[in-house]
Amino acid sequence: MDAAPSRLRFLRRTADRPRRRFRRGVYLLPGLFTVANMFCGYACVVYAMRGEFETAAPFIGIAFALDMLDGRIARLTGTESEFGVQFDSLADVISFGMAPAILLFQWGLAPLGRLGWAAGFVFVTAAALRLARFNIQTAAGGDKRYFVGMPSPAAASVPAATVFAYPGGFTDYRAALPVLALVLVPAVLMVSTIRFRSFKTIDLRTRRPYTVLLLVAAGIMLVVTHPQLMLLVMAYTYLASAFIGMAITRLRQRGDKSSRADTRRDESAPTRDSTANEDRNFSLPPAKRS
Repeated sequence: MDAAPSRLRFLRRTADRPRRRFRRGVYLLPGLFTVANMFCGYACVVYAMRGEFETAAPFIGIAFALDMLDGRIARLTGTESEFGVQFDSLADVISFGMAPAILLFQWGLAPLGRLGWAAGFVFVTAAALRLARFNIQTAAGGDKRYFVGMPSPAAASVPAATVFAYPGGFTDYRAALPVLALVLVPAVLMVSTIRFRSFKTIDLRTRRPYTVLLLVAAGIMLVVTHPQLMLLVMAYTYLASAFIGMAITRLRQRGDKSSRADTRRDESAPTRDSTANEDRNFSLPPAKRS
């Protein structure tokens, strides 16, 4: 008796069947942000090869914002997948590895010749290594409060913000030599073991005071009114934040060691009362009267 209804299931109307297209669309949503991220990297390369640096540099910033959004949207909608992680990493190699390297080469590394080629390739390699190591560390688990090594979007934002603030570029060999530091320093920080602060643990659903919202609004206003200066300050502040954190940590460790040493000295040193009591206990007995 139960077999007949199961055979007639194909006769049911499509409206009565459960719809799964919405679920598929949700899975596509983070992928669309990743595709937009990759498109920004491609657009940056195109405009950089044309010499339009002021137009090319902001595409890396837009890719930065899209890269932050696709992960959060995937976590909020419960659509995280291994395919999305790998696809996002491949897009990041283009947007935060290849695009900044070509942008910097066209902007200031071209007068250096083969040295500029090599410096740009070092940046691309460091970004690829950083993303591969990040995927391994994420799969193994770890402290989500910090990144081991500078994140590739933040490393790409340093040269992008610099080019956006000074889009003139360099044509002289000697003037272009400082551009090497602009490439090599973020590249070394990406593959280093220096810890950079992560903002993944910030809970946006908890209640905050009204001053936080006012500060965020003031920050947005400053970025809109003075984009070149503010983006430059934000990029270099995050780069320097790791070294400031290391210095604060070392100072605290020294303070803890000195305080522990002082407590040990206080515990080992005898007090005056105990010394006086010891002198009384070990004093000579009084002489007997004759």
